[in-house]
Amino acid sequence: MAAPPGPVHASTDAERAMFDFVDGYERAYETAAREHGLSVAQACVLGRLSRQRGMRELADELGCDASNVTQIIGRLEARDLIRRQPHPDDRRFRQIVRTPEGAALYAAFEESFAFARSAIANLSVQEQDQLTTLLRKALHGAD
Repeated sequence: MAAPPGPVHASTDAERAMFDFVDGYERAYETAAREHGLSVAQACVLGRLSRQRGMRELADELGCDASNVTQIIGRLEARDLIRRQPHPDDRRFRQIVRTPEGAALYAAFEESFAFARSAIANLSVQEQDQLTTLLRKALHGAD
């Protein structure tokens, strides 16, 4: 699931640095997930369940087919990390929520996934503000 190590023809140092950062982030995420007996997809789904979510909402947010989310949810449910419960407004639909075990496991995962915290710690507060501004500009254009 990791991104390729870089573009075929990186044209700038900035582009190479961005690919290196993303690659490092994804490797650290995968390692932290594996340490807790999760796949990357399972860790990602658990992370998005800080509030109740429907299956369709999860699939749309993750940009994947609902059948993929159904499989991930099934595996997490078999481990008692999540549960399905009726939607409060429409009992025909099910909402997905973390169980206490799932919340504890995800908290432990987040604690062990320190890549971003470690990277940010290398920067001064001013540099962190500058990086935030530049990343937002790179992602969304001039605001």
